[in-house]
Amino acid sequence: MSSITKGYSDCSAGQIHFHKNEGDGVPIIFLHQTASSGKMFYKVMDRLPNVLGYAFDTPGFGNSFNPINMPSMPEFGKWITEAIDSIGIKEFHIVGHHTGTCISVEIYKLIPDRVKSCTMIGPVPLTEEERNEFRKYYSSPFSPDKNGDYIKTTWDYLNGLGIKSDLDLHHREFIDTCRAYMGRYHAYSAVWDQDFVSLYKKIECPLLLMAAPDDVLYPYLDRAHKMKPGSIVKPVEGANFEPDHDPDSIVVAVKSFLNI
Repeated sequence: MSSITKGYSDCSAGQIHFHKNEGDGVPIIFLHQTASSGKMFYKVMDRLPNVLGYAFDTPGFGNSFNPINMPSMPEFGKWITEAIDSIGIKEFHIVGHHTGTCISVEIYKLIPDRVKSCTMIGPVPLTEEERNEFRKYYSSPFSPDKNGDYIKTTWDYLNGLGIKSDLDLHHREFIDTCRAYMGRYHAYSAVWDQDFVSLYKKIECPLLLMAAPDDVLYPYLDRAHKMKPGSIVKPVEGANFEPDHDPDSIVVAVKSFLNI
């Protein structure tokens, strides 16, 4: 049985929901992919029972507030940083997945001395041309329609991302994606607008990199490593849902990396 509890923290634009794992030591901040929520880290957090962890729902996702206007990636980073401050956290590690890696570099830019390490599952070291190519396929919202066609569109879209016949996971991600139909559009737009590479190159804290071979961002894992040759790369499986499909490999890598 999971020991994860839930709560809210404040930022300048609204309330941000989090999922908390009680424990000791320097806390881990978990940042999810689009269009998931902090629930995607439950299996990882359950395997770290004595480690203090907070999995935030990014604004526009899960139970967090909905941004009024189109947010930029620096705004996402600012809001999560404010939420971290609201809880009273000083130093912390970050574990980010996909969009979560993009938010993590924004947080590092704001408060580099407080970020003790970054773990990135599916980093996004894309060129401007590559970002614009991704924009064609991962930006348009699945908006509700009178016939409910978006429901099947959303279900099929998730299946194509590598759910792998896990019906419970498919259902959870379907609910999260339907809830975040505008959040998905906002977050992906912010991802493709962000110059991830310039921020990533400025990171000086320890880096752990992972991506499954069937992850959409796996082709860029080696590039991320070459940009930061001091980073550590560990193998993981699970398409675009590594924390659900292969939590054991992630936990082994994180525990070794953080020496916990």
